[in-house]
Amino acid sequence: MRTIASLEELKSLAGQEVATSAWMTVTQEQVDRFAEATGDHQWIHVDVQRAARELPYGGTVAHGFLTLALLPRMLSESIGMGPDVRMLLNYGLNRVRFPAPLPVGRRVRGIIALQAVEEVAGGVQLTWLVTVECEGADKPVCVAEFLVRRY
Repeated sequence: MRTIASLEELKSLAGQEVATSAWMTVTQEQVDRFAEATGDHQWIHVDVQRAARELPYGGTVAHGFLTLALLPRMLSESIGMGPDVRMLLNYGLNRVRFPAPLPVGRRVRGIIALQAVEEVAGGVQLTWLVTVECEGADKPVCVAEFLVRRY
């Protein structure tokens, strides 16, 4: 966990890689729960037997949006803001890509860089570039510009 003690320290980190999250395993149970929550029951995500037969990954793959949903966890478990922060809000995304599939059962982690710090009413908007890499894969499984408001 990297702690950023002040707004001044945060601003000094713009344009730099700030942290790398811990590895986390994406499980079939997570994928199944995500499918239930979103209604996306496409067989490549939930039909383990068929995916083992028909997909080149040897099994199911996680939803891209499940991978994207891991970003807040990756940030919160990797970067702590100082005691003067009263609230952080997910503000949105600018650009998101899923360059490679995420086979279920594999481990992922986020490489987190701070692209920009911009003043907003009552706080700052942070633009984080998060590259989610899959252990043993050549390409990332997600690359996203993630906007967070810090108040």
